Amino acid sequence: MTDIIYQFNALSFDGICRTVPLSLCPLIGYAEGIAPVCYSRNIELGGTIIFQPSTLILDIVAIIMTMIMIYHIRSKYTAVGRQEIVMFFYLYLLSTILDMLLVTGIIPISSSVYPWFTAIHIGTICATFWCLMLNGFVGFQFAEDGTNVSIWSIGISSFVWFLITAFLAIGTFKGVAGLSHEKQGALWVFYIIFNYVLFFIYIVSQIILVINTLDDLWSLGDILFVATFFTVGQVLIYVFSVVICSHTKHYVDGLFFGAIAHLITVMMIYKYWDSITKEDLEFAVGAKQNVWDVKEFMGEDDQSQTYNNYPSSTGIVNTSYEEEEHPPLPPHQSSY
Repeated sequence: MTDIIYQFNALSFDGICRTVPLSLCPLIGYAEGIAPVCYSRNIELGGTIIFQPSTLILDIVAIIMTMIMIYHIRSKYTAVGRQEIVMFFYLYLLSTILDMLLVTGIIPISSSVYPWFTAIHIGTICATFWCLMLNGFVGFQFAEDGTNVSIWSIGISSFVWFLITAFLAIGTFKGVAGLSHEKQGALWVFYIIFNYVLFFIYIVSQIILVINTLDDLWSLGDILFVATFFTVGQVLIYVFSVVICSHTKHYVDGLFFGAIAHLITVMMIYKYWDSITKEDLEFAVGAKQNVWDVKEFMGEDDQSQTYNNYPSSTGIVNTSYEEEEHPPLPPHQSSY
């Protein structure tokens, strides 16, 4: 049996990068970066070497699924927190696209833009966790959902968080502002510790929300699935990647199964949000009213008048209804 090859170094990516090939690993540790002990096979496609081909396929699936979820969220016109939660899915979509470009080598490591795209990728990942955490408080109605205060506070703060983490990343890669590829502490704290804390806050806030405000506790199952699949994904990536790679003879590694777990996590976040939000169909666009809903408010005389005016089978309109009698007009007064 293959031993689990895993190293953990506090405030350093050295151990993680020896286990799994993250997009930042070629840019830190040493001048040539840090290579993992075992990684997935490469393939040549159209004269271009593609790294992590299985992860590339899964990223494409994740992009399609995320676009479907975004479409369904946007179609629920009156659902609570619709405009806030869709920002999380947009950020996840962007981070998945960047992951596909960087991890698979579509943007080569030797390219001058690779460090900048990696910094944007890291900033987007951290902003995604920040946005998810803030969405956890939308249900508490500290600010009414859908208002400028709610939307702009989440959007602007997520963008600021993106700028901070992206700056730390590019500073670490380029060796500016007292940072370097050997001094990774600040980036490690934001990328690892803060993201875990933000996710934990989201999970706890949703458990409190469901228990205290909702009558249906089945939504707790969804949020527990979210926590479970995220944890499994992290363990598969950072602990068992080498074991998976060795047992599958380099066809896949921890990134592939971790990406599956993270996609399911995002899908369960959507399912959880969908289960706790109810769309007000009265104001929904395209909502149809049934005929019997209107008839309840019609008087008997109005209904008899309506039915008597329908054409008969012979095509002749029945007008045999009583006309309402009006009092005679006074002299020298017309009806206009």
